[in-house]
Amino acid sequence: MSQRLDSRIALVTGASSGIGEATAIALAEAGAKVAIAARRKDRLDELAKKLAKLGADPLVLPADLLDENEAQRIVGDTEAHYGRLDILVNNAGVMYLEPVADADLGRWRRMLELNVLSMIASTQAALRGMRARREGDIVNIASTAGRIANPNAAAYSATKFGVVAFSEALRREVYRDHIRVSVVEPGVVATELRDHIGDAAVKDALNAWADGMRQLQAVDVAEAIRFCVTRPAHVCINEVLMRPTDQDR
Repeated sequence: MSQRLDSRIALVTGASSGIGEATAIALAEAGAKVAIAARRKDRLDELAKKLAKLGADPLVLPADLLDENEAQRIVGDTEAHYGRLDILVNNAGVMYLEPVADADLGRWRRMLELNVLSMIASTQAALRGMRARREGDIVNIASTAGRIANPNAAAYSATKFGVVAFSEALRREVYRDHIRVSVVEPGVVATELRDHIGDAAVKDALNAWADGMRQLQAVDVAEAIRFCVTRPAHVCINEVLMRPTDQDR
């Protein structure tokens, strides 16, 4: 049975578009108050207007989450504003795809820092309050690329395999504190994520493949996230693996 999120406090990273934006709305519709973090303040301000109409008392947190101090600051700012943090959704990330031989290591370093280290930093900051209250939800967004490694996605897959491994190890560290850890692994989703790909040939091939299927929408993934955090307290959804029906791998 789904639970309402009335009086619960959520923080969603990467909330300026796509899955993050849809998740913030889905949690607000379930009754949560929602803090939203991303680099693009103008996008956050527009989302905040939608959340306010849903009664979510939104908190806008512009931040560059490549900086681990910023990744931790947004947690502290959320707790200072609302008094606590109940639900952390680590969604911020990028996808840089290119062959290993031609890889821009600086770009890959930024991807590793955002997709993995930023997630760890925000989680670390959130754990203090959650452990003190002996409750909380942490939802980390991975990918089917964290299950199957394909050519041209070596580093991206490394980050998403890392998210999956981190989430399971974390779950085993904090379950006695009644903190639930979930990892959501979507397949192809119609979002801005593919816009980040710098290799034109790889980008064109991936877009052609994606355009040949009925892609997941951001709201589909947001509903999976909302499902995880609205279970009764004794139920932890460890992992959600979801693909478009038409996706073969």
